[in-house]
Amino acid sequence: MVESNNRRPADAVHPLIEKARTSTAPIAALIGFHVEDIGGGRAVASLQSGPQHANPMGTLHGGVLCDLADAAMGMAFVSTLAPEESFTTMALDIHFFRPVWQALLRAEARVVNRGRNVGYIECDVVDEDGRQIAKVTSTCMVLRGEQARAR
Repeated sequence: MVESNNRRPADAVHPLIEKARTSTAPIAALIGFHVEDIGGGRAVASLQSGPQHANPMGTLHGGVLCDLADAAMGMAFVSTLAPEESFTTMALDIHFFRPVWQALLRAEARVVNRGRNVGYIECDVVDEDGRQIAKVTSTCMVLRGEQARAR
């Protein structure tokens, strides 16, 4: 459930959501993930991991999991913003539960709490068998005025 003191109008689509739906962000193209669903304080992103994502031990590099989850959490948070607002991530925390070599990963993010200026988001990263790979949390700050226009 998303708690909110500042909900965006139901018919307004944030420009960043429209951009995510119509184009691929450079980091998404580089890593190979895509955002599948955005709205209502939730978002889902997926990645088919493979050898191109491996660390020196041969398993999926943890930074790739961070990028996947960060994208999902960012889009979940964007879905709570008014069109003239933007945001920045203040903190990102990840807990790894199992190694991954090659798997279809799904990052399911949800805004847990949305205050006027700060939001808290959680993300579960699971594999194609539903096993939890990582738990990720983020704290985001809402930007307004000149701060938002500059982003």
